[in-house]
Amino acid sequence: MAKLAEQLERKAFSAAIDVALRRINKDREKGLLEIVDLTEKFMGDNFTKEAYEGARAMIKNPDHKWMRYVNRLLDETDPHVAKMTALNLGYQAAFYGTKTIRKMREVHDCNIPWLILMDPTSACNLHCTGCWAAEYGHKLNLTFEELDSIVTQGKELGIYFYMMTGGEPLVRKADVIKLCEKHNDVAFHCYTNGTLVDQAFCDEMKRVGNLSLSISLEGFEDTNDFRRGDGVYAKVLHAMDLLHENGLLFGNSVCYTRKNMDAVTSDEFFDLLIEHGSRFAWYFHLMPVGMEASPELMPTKEQREYIYHRIREVRGREGGKEIYVMDFQNDGEFVGGCIAGGRNYCHINPKGDVEPCVFIHYSGANIREKSLLECLKQPLFMAYRDNQPFNDNMLRPCPMLENPEILQRMVHETGAKSTDMQQPETVEHLCGKCEHYAEEWKGTADRLWAAHPYRQRGYTNFKKK
Repeated sequence: MAKLAEQLERKAFSAAIDVALRRINKDREKGLLEIVDLTEKFMGDNFTKEAYEGARAMIKNPDHKWMRYVNRLLDETDPHVAKMTALNLGYQAAFYGTKTIRKMREVHDCNIPWLILMDPTSACNLHCTGCWAAEYGHKLNLTFEELDSIVTQGKELGIYFYMMTGGEPLVRKADVIKLCEKHNDVAFHCYTNGTLVDQAFCDEMKRVGNLSLSISLEGFEDTNDFRRGDGVYAKVLHAMDLLHENGLLFGNSVCYTRKNMDAVTSDEFFDLLIEHGSRFAWYFHLMPVGMEASPELMPTKEQREYIYHRIREVRGREGGKEIYVMDFQNDGEFVGGCIAGGRNYCHINPKGDVEPCVFIHYSGANIREKSLLECLKQPLFMAYRDNQPFNDNMLRPCPMLENPEILQRMVHETGAKSTDMQQPETVEHLCGKCEHYAEEWKGTADRLWAAHPYRQRGYTNFKKK
């Protein structure tokens, strides 16, 4: 009965989206206001009353920066892709999934993530300097049946958003599309180097409608091609143009380091992304993971303070740029700190190890040996839940980068083992590379946080008293 009720509700939401999208084509303002009404009806207190009213006020102001962004997005996105995004990411993941996940957290007394990041393969078509995938090659893969099983089990727990990385996930593009077809009620997203995107793949993305991409870009041509190989930068821009011309949703993934900080935060770089159709950009702090990592490339405390302010400037309500940017490390205040360990996400590597985070290569459970739920109940994940948030200062959210003593303690107490692809790395070795950084950043972070008005945003995970 519960499943039937969910199917009927999805159909009702789908029909309402169809009406709203048709209305948007005739009367943009009225159609968008109807979508806000629809969202409030289904999502309720998932968002504040102020958020709904703010959206309505923005829609009524055609000169608003984000209204221009929305209008461009609607004008340029394929109608089927727009519909599937609203249905799967909006209704299925954000509404039905969130509601189910919260219930399942109470039923099973453990963290249940909102999204799962998984690696279909360790293989990659490039040989980037310093990347383990170039050496490990095609040796590790999750089979289609294993990927299918992860999604099937996850949906039972309310998880309807799945990201894929690698290696290069589009080495397995046929299986990725097959997964999108079989689970057409799920939103999928791939982190990719972009070089395997062609017109045939764009046609497949439009057909299924439930796959979006983040394309890695670390600066301009010289920087990218020095590390990734001659001609890769041009291929990436060509892929972005193809996706844009086909009305597909994509953004960029940007790792910021001591060396490329100025380039990837420049007006010219953001303008480049916008010009080639990018809708969003994820910014990731370089993490010194692995025995051959280069901690000297980690940003200085001055650089991190700069990007903290710069990202907020770029996505501000006024000024900035018409692209939505997120900083995985510096936006902890919006999600209550670290989201790993199943709190809002976890990572499954191509060996099947279920890890707290793509940057934390320790685990005590493998998807080939245990069910997804059993993996989420592994001691390391329970330790994450018991210790989150790892710091009351949301600018120091990570148990490795800013609180290295906590990760060491959790790994030792739970008996988790290294899952590093190249060679095992002790937690002391990993965290030792972060200790000086953590101490240096603490003073700056505490000063910024003390001047920052904070209130709890969003949902705090369930814990039994």
